[in-house]
Amino acid sequence: MITVDPKLLNLQPGQRVLDLGCGEGRHAIHFAITDCVDIFGVDLSPADLATAAERARPFADNGQQTGRLQLCVGNALQLPFPSGFFDVVICSEVLEHIEDYQGVLHEIFRVLRPSGVFAATVPSFFPEWVCWKLSDAYHQVEGGHIRIFREKKLRQAIEGLGLNYFARHKAHALHAPYWWLKCLFWGQDDRAVVRQYHRMLVWDMMARPRITRWLETVLNPLLGKSIALYFVKPSVTQRAHQEVPPVALETDDARQEQAA
Repeated sequence: MITVDPKLLNLQPGQRVLDLGCGEGRHAIHFAITDCVDIFGVDLSPADLATAAERARPFADNGQQTGRLQLCVGNALQLPFPSGFFDVVICSEVLEHIEDYQGVLHEIFRVLRPSGVFAATVPSFFPEWVCWKLSDAYHQVEGGHIRIFREKKLRQAIEGLGLNYFARHKAHALHAPYWWLKCLFWGQDDRAVVRQYHRMLVWDMMARPRITRWLETVLNPLLGKSIALYFVKPSVTQRAHQEVPPVALETDDARQEQAA
């Protein structure tokens, strides 16, 4: 299950992609399988990277991996890459964990090449606010969420670096009630309602039936657990003319932004 929409990244063969805060590798592994790109998964946790490597190995062994995947331990505030190294940067469900998230955004801007695409996802405000109200432990655990982002504030912080916004969407609406149940019965995952809802989500991810795909599409604008924002780093010419790139015109959200 990934949060970023692959169509909006406009991936091309041979590009370098950074999955910053890759965790156990859901995005990094996905794109290593689907696209002929060099994808770098960076995370602070050696344990999570070991899990990512273990999960990726069967795909590589079976010849299902079309791209090249590299995993390494790294600090998001001091990335071990030269400026302008990446064509695409993904930072999914990471910024809400980091005190100096603006420092991380500066590093992302530095390593992203001109005309490169940046996708940021964070928990949506309303579903996350409900979780915080239901359980203090949810956000007070070690490594937990330290803030709830307002979409407007995050977008302004990223645009303030000089990146151009071009699209947005919400995702995983069916997961929001699960986390509300988790928070309501924190530490009681053996509760029947929690177990049954989790079983439904696993079935949904594996079977992907039309009814749940339709239901999630309908509910995402209101209950989407995550919000994804997409930006492009202007080229020298674009900086001069303040133009949004053609990829921005591929989404309804972008067309609405242009009309506004």
